[in-house]
Amino acid sequence: MKILLLGEYNSSHYTLKEGLVTLGHEVTVLGLGDGFKNRLVDINFQNKFIKGFPRFVKRVIYKLFKVDINSLNIRKQFYKHQDLFKGNDIVQLINENTFGTVPKIEKELLAFVFEHNKNVFLLSCGTDYPSVKYAMDDNFKYSILTPFKEGRGSAPEYLNAIKHTSTPYIELHHFIYKSIKGVIASDLDYEIPLLGNKKYLGMVANPIKTEQIKYIHPVLNGKISIFHGINRSNYHKKGNYIFEKALKIISEKFKDKIEIITVENVPYKTYINLFNSAHILLDQVFAYDQGFNALEAMAKGKVVFTGAEKEWLDYYKLEEDTVAINALPDPIKIAEKLEWLILNPEKILEISQNARKFIEAHHNYIDVSQKYFDKWSSKI
Repeated sequence: MKILLLGEYNSSHYTLKEGLVTLGHEVTVLGLGDGFKNRLVDINFQNKFIKGFPRFVKRVIYKLFKVDINSLNIRKQFYKHQDLFKGNDIVQLINENTFGTVPKIEKELLAFVFEHNKNVFLLSCGTDYPSVKYAMDDNFKYSILTPFKEGRGSAPEYLNAIKHTSTPYIELHHFIYKSIKGVIASDLDYEIPLLGNKKYLGMVANPIKTEQIKYIHPVLNGKISIFHGINRSNYHKKGNYIFEKALKIISEKFKDKIEIITVENVPYKTYINLFNSAHILLDQVFAYDQGFNALEAMAKGKVVFTGAEKEWLDYYKLEEDTVAINALPDPIKIAEKLEWLILNPEKILEISQNARKFIEAHHNYIDVSQKYFDKWSSKI
């Protein structure tokens, strides 16, 4: 079949493409490369106004004339490639703001997609109206909006999430749901808010190309290496400030037994190689399930502090602290888990091996791609 995957979030769509191609389908991924991470796509729409002087110009023009020149630029690129948006057997949108334009233009572009393709599906991957509303209503124990409610950070850090509760984006949400055949969640953080939704087709785990990710056997005859990667724009949403407090506690207690590696805002290809020598990776706090970075680290055999809540344990029938470490929003509890690993290094080896087996069993990109195709086919 001819399949068009619109948008990219980490490498979820491109890895899905690789699985679908292996299964015999013709697939194109079109997107924005997921910002500074520079993720791979087949056709990359250029966002020229995200930093530096162009960003300043964009903000000035919007303030003076209420015109978003980035949206106009994406719109121009869309029509330049309009033939790609016609006659596909299946189209999947990465989320409710696939093109990253203002709602008015997003509706225009999506209307073209809906008009020229019969089978359009939505992936709930990244913030959208259902997940943000669910979090704002305090239905999660904690979420990426917990720091926002506590007054941490500045408003721009949360804009990409909070915007989904504004009237134009709520209208965009309803516009999309009227035309899609169904919606799929990429992990439990997006599944839970969708349970009971008539368009919901279920969860399909993120695809990981395990054959290209080498398992790195932990070497435990020296210092325990802890890796902390920071995306400054998501500093509070990911809970990096909590990790930093935990690292301060643990470094004062075990300074001769550990090595801490901290990096900020590096491209994806650089990031995934920087933590190769680490035993432990601190990923994110405010999540129930793992995102792409955590999954790839687990495939490499790292002990990952990430979302691994009871709901996740129950879903996959796992015991606590056997595959990943649930990073609770409490620096003392995180420090206690780190201490447990430092004092019991054999647990690092055990969790490392379990993590790799888990990714192979539940996230293999070909198996996952078949599950996507089965869900799409059920509605065609």
